[in-house]
Amino acid sequence: MKHVLSVLILTLFVSCNFSKENNSAYEIKNIPIEEQSLENSSKVFPELDPDRYNVAFLIMDGTFNTEFTAPYDIFQHTIFRDSIKAMNVFTVANSDQSVTTFEGLKILPDFNYLKDSLPRIDILVVPSAEHHLDSDLEDSTMINFVKQVDQKALFVTSHCDGAFVLAKAGVLDHVVSTTFPSDIDKMKRSFPKLDIRKNVLFVHDGKYITSAGGAKSFEAALYLCEFLYGKEVAQSLAGGLVIDWNLDSVPHLIIKN
Repeated sequence: MKHVLSVLILTLFVSCNFSKENNSAYEIKNIPIEEQSLENSSKVFPELDPDRYNVAFLIMDGTFNTEFTAPYDIFQHTIFRDSIKAMNVFTVANSDQSVTTFEGLKILPDFNYLKDSLPRIDILVVPSAEHHLDSDLEDSTMINFVKQVDQKALFVTSHCDGAFVLAKAGVLDHVVSTTFPSDIDKMKRSFPKLDIRKNVLFVHDGKYITSAGGAKSFEAALYLCEFLYGKEVAQSLAGGLVIDWNLDSVPHLIIKN
């Protein structure tokens, strides 16, 4: 009986200690990821294949999920296609801290454009964000970043109200563009000199592709892939995401220069 009692006491002692250790470990693991990265290690940048296009997604608090994730998914999947110049996809923001999308998704940016040494940006993607119609347009540092990238980028694209950012940066001054359908009139009032079209899901003029956004952000991204890689690759990318892709059935406008 004494032997059984001793074993029971020992078991309870070990169990209590194990529980305390587990609680301690749990508390450590629940430090916010941005604090872990800043406190425990230096910033780790994504590995970029030098033989691919570099595609930067400009994100900020209030970015809408779909306008970000739709083109991101399409472009990232190019790495699984043979015999093409695929795409490195990464995010850029004005902070090292996590960005919270309009829907509440937290994203840790790959690069801070305020202080990091940025890679070459071949394609800039500007998803829509909650304040692209107002306060974001007063962010001169962000607008100047877009202007700077535009100088060397092969393509500059926007989805939904991301077009307002491009318009504010002045890069749409001499091209045809579009935006979220219900915001077209507002964009025309805000930028009366621009040629902004209705009844299309995207417009391609020169190196600029602007889209209506929402779920139709997939179409604009697939169009760019078809432009770069051909119809067969674009259909393969669409099929991988269970999207019916036929450019001829999508209302769009291509300006021949």
